Amino acid sequence: MVIKTNWYVLTGGPCSGKSKTLEYLASLGYFTFPEIARVLIDLEMAKGKKIEEIRKDEVKFQNKVLQMKIELENKLSPEQTIFLDRGIPDSVAYFKEVGLDTKKVIEESRKRIYKKVFFMKSFKFEKDYARIEDEEMAERISKLIFEAYTKLGYQLIEVPVMKTIEEKAKFILSRL
Repeated sequence: MVIKTNWYVLTGGPCSGKSKTLEYLASLGYFTFPEIARVLIDLEMAKGKKIEEIRKDEVKFQNKVLQMKIELENKLSPEQTIFLDRGIPDSVAYFKEVGLDTKKVIEESRKRIYKKVFFMKSFKFEKDYARIEDEEMAERISKLIFEAYTKLGYQLIEVPVMKTIEEKAKFILSRL
């Protein structure tokens, strides 16, 4: 059975402003969930692990991220308005990038329909504590994410590069 949700996904490649925009939407009172990969990284770093150790086995890491995404979405109410930092289809891109079979991810992606998906265009690439991608990899992932959602039948709403997070949030909110 396919579940239609009232969830909005903010997606795009690394450095597109998803997390900051989501934080801003939360400050306006919207119900949001952060990027699961970062949640996992933060949990592991709190145990004293370094990013290199956490991401050493990328196959294991991506499988754990997918598992956590599925667990989260299974707990959420489909009727509640929620903004998600990435959806399950994002894992299709990351699985492809590390050479994993995407069949399971695609099956999971088809179990729910997001209300709308906002694809945020990347701007200046910057490394941070959780990011292992280089600029070239970030561009590949961005294209793979766009392709994954499109192949699943989503009409992505492209969020252009904007000067401020407030402008991005206003753009998104005007298209709900």
